[in-house]
Amino acid sequence: MDNRCHCASSSDRFSNPILYNILSQMDNSKPNQNCLNYNSIPHRCNCELRRTVCLKRPSEVCKEASAVLVKTVHFMKNLPAFNQMPPNDQFILLKSCWAPLFILGLAQEQVNFEVTDTPADSMLKRILLNRQESPDMERKQPTVSGVSKLRSCLKKFWSLDLSPKEYAYLKGTTIFNPDVPYLKAAVFVEGLQQEAQHALSAMVQLLHPGDQERFARILLTASMLQSITPSLITELFFRPVIGQADLLELLVDMLFCR
Repeated sequence: MDNRCHCASSSDRFSNPILYNILSQMDNSKPNQNCLNYNSIPHRCNCELRRTVCLKRPSEVCKEASAVLVKTVHFMKNLPAFNQMPPNDQFILLKSCWAPLFILGLAQEQVNFEVTDTPADSMLKRILLNRQESPDMERKQPTVSGVSKLRSCLKKFWSLDLSPKEYAYLKGTTIFNPDVPYLKAAVFVEGLQQEAQHALSAMVQLLHPGDQERFARILLTASMLQSITPSLITELFFRPVIGQADLLELLVDMLFCR
């Protein structure tokens, strides 16, 4: 499957001859760090793979998301089995599971949000100001495609209408993932995941005795969590709040602050 963007074709250069002439002159000059060319200047792309978006109501949604993140870290801290593991294993598991765990929190708290196109400077303004790529632009910005995956995942969980205990056991299966590389206590983690899965299965049977396929549907929906990148979550919900700070470092401080 071709995932490349085809929005910008060679004919686009001739749709604005003034800009094209400016760029052509710059291309013909000696290459240096201050030169800009057409390929280095982002265009307004309409395809879902590259069209960037941001929250429509950032102040409200970021506040809700931050509350969910705090609950997520507290959930991990309050698990006795998690606290029994070596600190390095705790860090490795935190790094691998915070994003899917946060998404489960969004689903449980029924956090809804809307997005809008990311404001961008015009091409002419970028050329005239000779702006270099800023740290914000170097990051992978949220796209329509990425947000659609997140929305789809949340809707799946909402359709399941999980109980608080089902969410809790599902979070346990998410945290204790023995397949994460470099775990020293991988065998211990595997046993904890099996316990969480058995507990989830028993709870499903107790709450929905007539639904024999519910447990499988829950696990299938949970597999969607891995398709949503931590960078999408960070840039969409937390970059407006934390600025240039590293979110993982903040999570580590929250987790190990006793």
